[in-house]
This record gives sequence, structure tokens and C-alpha cells, in this order.
Amino acid sequence: MTDSAGWKKLTPQEHQVIVNGGTEAPGTGRLLDHKDDGSYTCARCHSPLFRSTSKFNSGCGWPSFDDSIPGAVRELPDADGSRVEIRCQHCDGHLGHVFRGEQMTEKDTRHCVNSLSIAFETGNSELAFFAGGCFWGVEHLLQAIDGVSKVDSGYMGGEVQNPSYEAVCSGTTGHTETVRVTYDPQVVSYETLAKAFFEIHDPTQVNRQGPDVGTQYRSAVFFESPEQEATIRGLIGFLEREGLKVATQVEPAGIFWPAEAYHQDYFERNAPGYVCHERVKRF
Repeated sequence: MTDSAGWKKLTPQEHQVIVNGGTEAPGTGRLLDHKDDGSYTCARCHSPLFRSTSKFNSGCGWPSFDDSIPGAVRELPDADGSRVEIRCQHCDGHLGHVFRGEQMTEKDTRHCVNSLSIAFETGNSELAFFAGGCFWGVEHLLQAIDGVSKVDSGYMGGEVQNPSYEAVCSGTTGHTETVRVTYDPQVVSYETLAKAFFEIHDPTQVNRQGPDVGTQYRSAVFFESPEQEATIRGLIGFLEREGLKVATQVEPAGIFWPAEAYHQDYFERNAPGYVCHERVKRF
């Protein structure tokens, strides 16, 4: 089950940890001794956080990881002033704490995570964030690419916490309609996804996409890593050399707020109907 934001409905125990910043008792977490290959995701918003290859036995009583997926975890000083808290970058859910200098692994880092804060998915996945007008059409076309396991519609690029569709449409929150693409990099590359993005919308339009007008429909890419940024800027350079005046904004990924449930898989649930995006070959 999901809530109005499209996130998983939390149990009271999960709410205490993820929302209230609590800590489960050491040695009790269901994922403490878990050893399968795959990815550990946020228990609330499903964003990939840690690879199974970074998990190790620290003996501390909680699942431990010596690295996180780039851009997935946010660090901030803990309220007690002596530790560094880690939170999901995309929904701001509390995960646990990060410690350095313990020399437990070569990376000298221990992300100490509550099992209640995470879930597990087989296979390794990465994230991409694209904004190209109405998220219904962008989601629909990117979802059809081999190697893409899931595309979620939502909002990014603004300052308001947990914005509603109505608030975003008012143009006052700073957000743009954005899709979060979860994909297997062993099947499809980020460059392939980015090329598809530039071909399924018009990257030269400013604060609009066809009949949809407003800052919430602006073209943008929110990168998760320096490698993603370099790929996007390289593709924009190519398009500009081809004569296009690209208006696409390139920014670091911030918090992704999933849109309301009725926006997810919109075209699949309302077929047959019109499609607001069509692919135009540009590469």
C-alpha cells in the first residue's frame, strides 16, 4: 500500500525510525545478516541507496555499508552534536549514522543503517532524473526501454517540502515535473537514456513543452554523479553543434518528491488515449 505521496505506508515501527529518527534495537534487524546480491533501497520511497557489494559485517548490531550509491544519501550533523546522521536524499527519511576513521574496510567508512529504514531488491540499479514537460509522456516512453525497471513521476528542483500537484502547477514552488528512472546499468547505459530523453521532448523550449506552459514544464536534467553530468553536457554540446539552442537546465539532483498515485503509470491505466510526447531522432 502507498500513501498520497506514492510512498509506502509505514508501520508504526517504521514510522518511529524513518520519520521520528528512532533506532531499532541492535541485533534485531531482519537485514543484519542478509547476504544476497542486489541493492538496498529506501523502505519509504524505494530509492536505491546501497549496493550489496558494499555491505560488510561490522559487529555493531546494524547493517553496515562502506559506501553508498552516488547522490543517494545525505549527511547532516546529528541533533546530539557528536555524530553524523544519514538520510535518504530523495524522501529525507532517517536511515542511521555514518562513521569514519574506524579502519574497518579499505574505504574507512561505516554507514550504520536501521533495517527498518531499508528494503532489498535483487539486481543492481541506478537512478536518472529527467524533466521534459508533462511527466505522463516522459514516464511512458522511458519505461519502454530495455533495462529500465521502473519510472516514477514526481517533482524536483524546488524548495517546498512534499509539494502537491496543485501547488507545483501554481508555479510558486520552483519544482518541475520530473521522472525518476530506475535502471540496470549492465543492460542500458545512462547515455542511452539521456539520448532518449532529448529525443522525446523539445529541449529548445523555455518553460513550456508544446501546449503545456509554465516553469513546472521546463526542460531539466538532475544529475546523480560527475559522470552523469559529463554525459549530459557532452550531449548538449553535440546538439548545439547541430544547430539547436538547447534550453535544458543541468543541476545536481535534490529531493525527489513522488507525485500523487493517480499520476503514476497514467497512460497505461488510461489507454487508449493521446500521448503527449513523440520521439524525434536527434543523434
